[in-house]
Amino acid sequence: MTFKRILVPVDGSPTAALGMKAAIKIVREGRGKLLLLHVVEEYSAFVAPEVGASIGPILDALRASGKRTLARIARSAEKAGAKPQTFLVENFGGRVADTIVQNAKRLRADLIVMGTHGRRGVNRALMGSDADLVVRYSPVPVLLVPASGRGKGRRR
Repeated sequence: MTFKRILVPVDGSPTAALGMKAAIKIVREGRGKLLLLHVVEEYSAFVAPEVGASIGPILDALRASGKRTLARIARSAEKAGAKPQTFLVENFGGRVADTIVQNAKRLRADLIVMGTHGRRGVNRALMGSDADLVVRYSPVPVLLVPASGRGKGRRR
């Protein structure tokens, strides 16, 4: 099966970088298009410790940080031989997973590639799993790339 439009949610984390690395391999082998998605979580602007602070500058900073992250990752993808398109989207109050799935539909992706922490047990119950929700609700196949040290036959 050849995938032509591969969506990769990126946030600049080492886990997301693992997903990115796998996606670049797929893109190079199948001559697909790499769609980099960064989700700005506007909710974080409202839980900032600065009581009474204007949220406008906070949102602007989150957007600027997202643009820098996308630009840095796109440069890295280009050096690796991919031709990425970047997308910065905003999410207010919802789950990041929902935003990823919505954008997979909007961008007509035929595969989503994500790094995952592989949390289990209490950590998963407390932290939730955006990757798990993406797998559950995605209209297209999802490739999850485990964090280092995970997926080697060990269960925690």
